[in-house]
Amino acid sequence: MSAGQTIEHKTQALKGLVTERVGRTTHSSRLQRRGRTDQVSGNLKQSGDNAKDDFKL
Repeated sequence: MSAGQTIEHKTQALKGLVTERVGRTTHSSRLQRRGRTDQVSGNLKQSGDNAKDDFKL
């Protein structure tokens, strides 16, 4: 996994966190859902990349 991918996936998860918090503040369920989706997506990508790294020799 390249450093660029790592940064991209962590950024996506962070963006999701910020979006969810903004949604909570503004009482927007749409923003909250979008934020949670981005967080989960970024975290899953990170987990997949970590699993790939574990199997590399």
